[in-house]
Parts: sequence; structure tokens; C-alpha cells
Amino acid sequence: MVRGLSIGKVAEATGMSVHALRFFEREGLFLRSIPRSGGGQRVYDHADVEWLLLCNRFRESGMPIAKIKEFARLVRSGPGNEPERLALLREHERAVQGKIDELRASLAVIHDKVVTYEEHVRDGTAADLWAPTSS
Repeated sequence: MVRGLSIGKVAEATGMSVHALRFFEREGLFLRSIPRSGGGQRVYDHADVEWLLLCNRFRESGMPIAKIKEFARLVRSGPGNEPERLALLREHERAVQGKIDELRASLAVIHDKVVTYEEHVRDGTAADLWAPTSS
């Protein structure tokens, strides 16, 4: 297990900025208190990096910081609250699935327009597609 990672190494491994890592710490989003070296520098380990990668996925999929904070709080609390964790994850899963469904519907409309334009460009009849008209 990799131990003793600097904030710069963690930023590099996660794609997060040093500022974001400090924000996560201030907001209580880590699963543990991040220890400091004798010189006062933060010392992360592999589990912290894995947690941050999961948090990145949560954020990229639209989970609000407040929900990530709640999930972290539940995990830190230890065993016994797994149903609450599951409920939070299911809620987010439903939200992400809803976004995917909306994107698929938008993609279908866009694809229909692409097909229409391809046909008109191929047939030389594209000049009148949504051409500005005078009133």
C-alpha cells in the first residue's frame, strides 16, 4: 500500500487541484482527518486517493457536495448505517439515469437533424433549410 503521499502527488493522481483538496478537507469530505508531517505538510495514503477518485465520479455525475458530505459522514460513522448509504446511492443513481434518458432524447432529435441535413446536402437542396426570411 502506498503511504505518505504529498498534496501535490495526490493532486496529480486525482486530477484535482491543491485548492480543491484543501477545500475537501475543510468541508469534512474525507473519511479521516488528514495527518500532518513534522513539518506541517499533509500526508495522504492510497485509501485517500481511492476515496477522492470516487468523489470525483460523484461530482462528475452531478452529486451535490452536500450529498457527498452526507455519504462521507455515514461511511465515517462505521457499520450499521448501510441502508442509509444505499438509499443515498440509489437516489443518485436515479438522478443520473434521468439525465442519461434526457440526453438520449436530445441525441435522437439531433441525430434526426443530422440525417435531414445530410440528405439535403447530398441532394443539393440544403439552401432553404431554416434560411432567414424577410417579413
